[in-house]
Amino acid sequence: MARWMLLIHQIPPVPAYLRVKVGRHLARVGAVAIKNSVYALPHNDETQEDLQWILREIVEGGGDGSLVEARFVDGLTDEELTALFQAAREADYRELAGQARAVAAALPRRDALPRARGGELAGQVARLRQRAVELAAIDFFGAPGREVVEGLLSGMEARMRTVEGVEPAKPALDRAQHQGRTWVTRAGIKVDRMASAWLIRRFIDPRATFKFVPAKGYRPAPGELRFDMFEGAEFTHEGELCTFEVLVRRFGLDDPALRAIAEIVHDIDVKDAKHGREEAPGIGQLVAGIAAAHPEDEARLARGAAVFDDLYAVHGGATRH
Repeated sequence: MARWMLLIHQIPPVPAYLRVKVGRHLARVGAVAIKNSVYALPHNDETQEDLQWILREIVEGGGDGSLVEARFVDGLTDEELTALFQAAREADYRELAGQARAVAAALPRRDALPRARGGELAGQVARLRQRAVELAAIDFFGAPGREVVEGLLSGMEARMRTVEGVEPAKPALDRAQHQGRTWVTRAGIKVDRMASAWLIRRFIDPRATFKFVPAKGYRPAPGELRFDMFEGAEFTHEGELCTFEVLVRRFGLDDPALRAIAEIVHDIDVKDAKHGREEAPGIGQLVAGIAAAHPEDEARLARGAAVFDDLYAVHGGATRH
């Protein structure tokens, strides 16, 4: 059975920014280079999806590439590749710990923080926490530096917390024109597809039916709408937005509870800790548990819908819509 996912790519010299952009994206998902233009991740549905999005980005930029499920039978060993991942994350944790210690040194030990200074330090701590969440999401093999960082941040967070505002979504599409449709997405649904299907059925198309298809090669029937697909989808990732965020924005769902859920889904799915939602790690683990326990997408959809119904209520949404 394959243990690793490999991305083998070729990137054209022009535009020059594409190589930098792809490199940053690979770093963000935790991939390590094992050869020139060959990057590895542990094999699972989530890492495969991450690399598929990057491959799409490369191809759209004029490059080429392949994804490979791999086992190493000679040369590089599994243990050596695991050590590469641990070394990369340990270096990241050391850098973050140094930054955290510098901020901690500025915190008074006994006196109250002045309001202006407190706001500045709170922002610094929030940024450090966001980075720690990013690293935890790609720390596949438990690098030991995580505990040091967690202790430093927990101590500082005892003194302060940050509340971030949210931009309202703008209406774009008429929901009345999207009723009773078949909504198609990739099989093996995870957080973005679970949340998007819940959003569609509850707030966009109450009579929606869902079809789960292979990631590539599906030809839609007339009237079908595709979401969170790699190619040709009516609703999918746009820029830094995940599919759930795109649906909220394009249908003008100006609801504070949905915006909160959009931030949580973004932080879990995109892994950039953009919003620093404290609920994201827990919801991410819950969704992973649903996926692990239920291989059938209809079962995942039902269990996920219950989770997002409850999450919507927690964030102030009406119990009925």
